[in-house]
Amino acid sequence: MFYHAQDLQFEARPDAPDAAFAARLQEVLGGKWGEMTVAMQYLYQGWNCRLPGKYKDLLLATGTEELAHVEMICTMIARLQEGAPLSVREAAQTENPMLAAVYGAANPQHAIVNGGGAYPHDSQGVPWTGAYITASGNLMADFHLNATAEMQGRVQVARLYEMTDDTGVRKMIKFLLARDHVHQKQWLAAVEELKADGLDGMPVPEAFPVEEENGAFNKQIINFTDGTALGDGGWTSALDVDKPTAHGQAPVLPLGDPRLYGTPPPEKS
Repeated sequence: MFYHAQDLQFEARPDAPDAAFAARLQEVLGGKWGEMTVAMQYLYQGWNCRLPGKYKDLLLATGTEELAHVEMICTMIARLQEGAPLSVREAAQTENPMLAAVYGAANPQHAIVNGGGAYPHDSQGVPWTGAYITASGNLMADFHLNATAEMQGRVQVARLYEMTDDTGVRKMIKFLLARDHVHQKQWLAAVEELKADGLDGMPVPEAFPVEEENGAFNKQIINFTDGTALGDGGWTSALDVDKPTAHGQAPVLPLGDPRLYGTPPPEKS
């Protein structure tokens, strides 16, 4: 059961309209690493979790918080468009070159499709998709991905912070940066707790028997570059292979089915 409170988790009020920044802000709303992705990812992981208790609760609690971030960003996008010019004529009447530039960089769909509001798309207008989310059923794999999602999200939010001087927008972004910081540490701590509880480890999935792997290859670091990628930083060991060796023959495929009109065509008798 969900319950919606009218108040925002944190204030989302800009100092002035900025339709161009509203378009940019769409990335951390409906982009691959945006708030919609992490909200749905954590909730689906939680709903699918077969282990009742702290891990399921953590997923559902964090996913629900991310829905609050979706609402905050939607609110900010709408407010950034309040009073923004809708035409070249309106922009010119202000005698403000900056507002004219804001009009030129605005997302026209914000006005045409959404009436001055946000929508589930990224900054280029590409619709958000459920393909962005992962809920594998393996908590170790999912928690590692969740930490990555928070890192990627925080990278993008930090870049947006540098793209605006609006103090109101920056206040909200500072809050999002702080929550992404906490969530990174949270998922990495959950990884360690899974290990401590004996529920999973490396490699993922730990439950798959290692003896079923090809033992000749599960301890080698193979250097597939002529650079120094494996030669520095302590990555090398006695088990490393300096250059890869082929363990299979070059493939020779039979002639193609003539009904498929492939290349080369089949030999004529």
